[in-house]
Amino acid sequence: MDKKHKMNKNILVSILLVASVLVLATAMISAYSITPNDGGVTNLANADTVDIKVNGISVVEDGVLSLDNHEFSVIAGETISVKVAFRASNLSTDESASNVRIRAELEGNKADVIAVTPLFDVEEGKTYVKSLTLKVPTDYLDEDELSGDLILNLKIWNSDKKTEVEGIVLNVQKPSYELAIKSIIVDNSVDAGEKLPVEVVLKNVGYNDADDVYVTVSIPELNIEKQGYFGDIFALENHDEDEYNTISGKLYLNIPYTANGVYTLVVSVENDEVTSTAEKTITIKNNVSDVVIKSGNDLILLNPTNKLVVYTVKYNANEATYAVSAGSSKNVAIEVPTGDYNFDVVVYSGAAVVGTVNFSGIAQPSEVQLTNPVFVLTVILAVVFLVLLVVLVVLITKKPQKTEEFGESYY
Repeated sequence: MDKKHKMNKNILVSILLVASVLVLATAMISAYSITPNDGGVTNLANADTVDIKVNGISVVEDGVLSLDNHEFSVIAGETISVKVAFRASNLSTDESASNVRIRAELEGNKADVIAVTPLFDVEEGKTYVKSLTLKVPTDYLDEDELSGDLILNLKIWNSDKKTEVEGIVLNVQKPSYELAIKSIIVDNSVDAGEKLPVEVVLKNVGYNDADDVYVTVSIPELNIEKQGYFGDIFALENHDEDEYNTISGKLYLNIPYTANGVYTLVVSVENDEVTSTAEKTITIKNNVSDVVIKSGNDLILLNPTNKLVVYTVKYNANEATYAVSAGSSKNVAIEVPTGDYNFDVVVYSGAAVVGTVNFSGIAQPSEVQLTNPVFVLTVILAVVFLVLLVVLVVLITKKPQKTEEFGESYY
């Protein structure tokens, strides 16, 4: 008898357990609801007339889900349109309602995304259609998730009545191709004329592999950039043990000697399918404002760095290269043409322009100078001056003759 009673008790426990599981499963499946759904006095919209479309696809029709949960997918980061249609019902005695609004909400892991229509009025028995737009959160999914559930809720209400539509489950998935710039490792400050190392860490957070990825680092204000090939970055689900969805690399920027101040460093990542960009602020210090100085018809090239620098000087049809040792300078004579002249001398360090100096004036030929009266008079005066100078020197250096001295002697 006890054994039979114990068996019946176990069967009862099993039945209760199965029933609990079924109730829980039913509750999970039937999370979607419209309230009130009985046409009560607090209802603003007739539940049987509510239609909802997401991106033009019907997800609720006549108050009933037209797609099963998870069947409708949206992409993280994209903007979706939500169109709501309903027929007003159970309004006040004047058969109208004022200051009605519709609120659409996407339940996010970190924050909800909400859109609300402007206020509008409705009349009993009339059908109204309103559209809202919401941006699916880019960070809704964890980095190691490719897809997940996204809940859409709506509310039609004013101060007296409301109808709520809750629990529309959408499937959200990551973009087909997306590259995240996880970090930019670079010094906050650098000296002008130095090389700036920039380390970039990338992660493939998209659905598919990212092939042939290139990274470009640049400072647009200085018109300098450097590009490098980072190769293939594999998707989360597809990579083997020796294939990674995170990769890093280092590029070097040659900072011009003339740079000084605060600049924006731009990092761009791209392949045939996607482009990502990030920025960082750096400071370039410069103790010498100019590395090219004009002195008469000469140029002075300065090297304020601690290593050898090679400059290229270009003007008119002339081009010459000069090596300037660390911490020193070099004078460069500029050939000025006869007559009126006005030209720029451009100095390069590698491909970067480090200075531009203008030369202008009037240069006379040597023959003209010889026949110029002023020039002739200047030469004559110079000769006279030299002759007088020689005479003066001779007079000063000539010794006077000694005179004989006479004396008397007494004995």
